[in-house]
This record gives sequence, structure tokens and C-alpha cells, in this order.
Amino acid sequence: MRYPQGGGLTDAERAARERVRRQAVTRFEAGEKNREIAAALRVSERSVERWRRQWRENGHAGVASKGSPGRPRPSEAQMARLERELERGPLAHGWTDQRWTLARVKTVIGRLFHVSYTVEGTWRLLRRYGWSWQQPARRAIERDDDAVEPVEAGGVAAGKSTAAANGAWVVFEDEAGQSVTPPRARTWGRRGSTPVVRVRGRGSGRVSMAGMTCYKSGERSRLIYAIREYRGRKDDPKGFGWKNYRDLIIRARTQLGGPIVLVWDNLRMHLVAPLREFFEANTDWLTVFQLPTYAPDLNPQEGIWSLVKREIGNLAAANLAEITRAVKRKLKMLQYRPEAIDGCLAGTGLSLSK
Repeated sequence: MRYPQGGGLTDAERAARERVRRQAVTRFEAGEKNREIAAALRVSERSVERWRRQWRENGHAGVASKGSPGRPRPSEAQMARLERELERGPLAHGWTDQRWTLARVKTVIGRLFHVSYTVEGTWRLLRRYGWSWQQPARRAIERDDDAVEPVEAGGVAAGKSTAAANGAWVVFEDEAGQSVTPPRARTWGRRGSTPVVRVRGRGSGRVSMAGMTCYKSGERSRLIYAIREYRGRKDDPKGFGWKNYRDLIIRARTQLGGPIVLVWDNLRMHLVAPLREFFEANTDWLTVFQLPTYAPDLNPQEGIWSLVKREIGNLAAANLAEITRAVKRKLKMLQYRPEAIDGCLAGTGLSLSK
């Protein structure tokens, strides 16, 4: 039988081990052979042979369990040192973001004390000393608007009907942005004490993202996106203009190879006159529906942004270029994962079949 290292046995595991030894003693007294006992108890013959020797020399007491064969628990001094190192944060130990994962804590324990813990043993150790998996706080507070008005899908349902009638792709579009200050992600910290991640208080610039999740029955779901950086320079556009949206729609038509039913929100730039004229001039392959006001939860592209920002959570970026590289890397990965894109649609409660 194998027992986990790092943190010792649980009470249930210790009781099971003691039970096996008692059964072995009973079989010794009945005169059974080592091979038979090993097969019956599912242990090695070497263990049975050792137990028999201990039984002959010391009786029942010799076979009693001596405790967990795993790594000993760290001393109070060692645990205090480990906690000090964890409170310094992952950056001090060479990681680029500020998330303490079980694998990383396991690595730090190995570096400090030259012992090998399993991930399960690390989890038990942290829980025993009052650490838990938490959402950290920032020193710079960012406003988070959670107010979402309950609305009906309305135009979305009409868009799906139009797409089905014309054999078109249903394309959901949305925008997002990210500054040098990263989004928060969960990390291990002492229970009752919210961990704090350090973010850069200075530095201008922003990464603007525009994305399209594209769906059609019988076809692999697609993700199309565009990214641009704003570095705070004079006359540098801060985000996407109407020409950028026009070009993104044309690119989507080229890549998808068919008509498009575009579903997006009521952003002011979506409603400008040049875009309306572009829509009117291309009604043969383009139909546009507006999402209801205050209903971002109906847009699967929001799920894509959530996955992207989870990837860069607590990232200690040195500059805007590092944020841009991380965003591009995650979006490129999602393009090859149609099941993730489908999951974003399922998360909205919408379906192409209805």
C-alpha cells in the first residue's frame, strides 16, 4: 500500500493501515503462508515477511503501526519561515504573476527545506496552518459595476431566425480593454487576512481588444479579433474607430465565407452615420441586430474576455508590451479551442437551435 508523503496520514488512512496489520497477525496465527497473506491483503510479500518477523520477536505490539511513513511535519520555526517567504509573494521567488498555487508552494518548500511534498500534502499543510484559497484585494481600487438589468433576448432571437433562413453566421461582437494594472485572480493566503497584490501605480497606456465569436450550425465555431495599443502619445487614437469596426466586419466575412448576422451592443461608435451607411450598402450579406441595453450577459464574447483576463490575473507586467503579448497568446490559444467558444455561448443561455 502507498501512502501520500508530505503531511502524514489522515485518521481514516491510519485506521485502514492498522486494520491490515491486525488481519495479518490473525493469518500468522492461522499458519498461512506469506504469499497467501500478501495476495489476500493486497500488500507486498516483503511487508508481510517484515511483519511476521516483528510478530515473532515482539508479538502483537511489534506489528503495531509506528505512524505515517510520509514526510514529518515541519517544525514551528520552519513553518514560520515558510509563512514569511509566502508573504513576500511569488514575485520574490521568480514568478511573473502574484498567484500562490499549490505547485508553487510545493516548490518553495523544496527550496527551503530540501524535502519533497506532494500537492495533496501541501494542501493539507496550508489548511492546517490557516491558509485558504482567496480572492485578493488591490491597493488601487477599480470600480466594478455589477448592476445588470434583467432583459429579454428580443433581437437576438430574431437574429438567429434570420441566420437560419439565410444560412448565415451569427457573429457576436464586443470590445474590452486592459491597462498595465492586471485583473485580480485567486491566490493562497492566511485565513482571515485578505492577500494583497502589488500593482504599478504609474504608467500610461492601454490595450484595446475587439473580438467576434462566430457560430453556425454544423460548422466549427470561430474567434476573430483585433488588438491595438494606446501609449498616451499625442494624436494617438485611444480605441477603435468606425473604420476599424468596418474592416473587422469585412475580415470576418472573408474568413467565414458567407453572409453574417451581426449582434452587438449600443456603443456610441456602433451607431455613427458612416457605419449605418455601410450596413445599408451591404444588406445582401450583412444584417445587424442591437443587443438590449444593459445585457452584456447575452453576449458570448464577454466569456472570451473573462478567459483572457483570467490568464493575466495578478500579472506583474513591466510594461504595456508584456500585457499585449499575454493577451495575444491567450486569444491565439482560444482560436484553436472551439469547445471553449461553444462554452461561452452556452454560458449566455442562448442556443442556435431555438
